[in-house]
Amino acid sequence: MTIAELAEFFAAAFPGTKQAADAGIRAIEPGKVRMAHEPDKASLRPGGIVSGPTQMGLADRAAYAVILAHIGPVAMAVTSNLNMSFLRAVEYRTVMADAELIKLGKRLATVDVRLWQEDPSRVLAQATVTYAIPG
Repeated sequence: MTIAELAEFFAAAFPGTKQAADAGIRAIEPGKVRMAHEPDKASLRPGGIVSGPTQMGLADRAAYAVILAHIGPVAMAVTSNLNMSFLRAVEYRTVMADAELIKLGKRLATVDVRLWQEDPSRVLAQATVTYAIPG
């Protein structure tokens, strides 16, 4: 799928949500997707940093995006596992997610997702996400 096709899918699949308004997809390459997320004040935790649930949502969305970019618009592909490591505080500004396919099988897909700001080599959080793909 192209960026436009994937953004259109997100808009249809998640009507009325922030994901529908701007899917945040910045790049699609073989086996990879880059997404951006603009946090709002509701996504902050005390101390003014982006909350864990917000980071997990971004990681999950990026994993979903990279899988769909490679298999097409399969709405019922669902998260079966998400393991997240929070490595550094995520500041209240744009958060980037780089999702890379580790394995894309017929029934399961596993994705590595790394969150960062400013410098992709300075990873703020890392997730391994597995999706079940309907047959």
